[in-house]
Amino acid sequence: MGNKKGKLKLPKTKCCVSKSKCGRCPLRMLKEGTLPSGYTVKKRVLVRADGKKVTKKGLQKAA
Repeated sequence: MGNKKGKLKLPKTKCCVSKSKCGRCPLRMLKEGTLPSGYTVKKRVLVRADGKKVTKKGLQKAA
């Protein structure tokens, strides 16, 4: 992963439901406002606002 723009964490595609909430949890990132634009969380799963499929490649482009 050639990310030279600093430490940009990508969200997981699904919440692992840990009590302490991991750093890449989509729920935590949504609350903090660090989720990439165009993405939201429904039923603990990361989804795109336009309803298309979430892909890791698409996430990297959005971030």
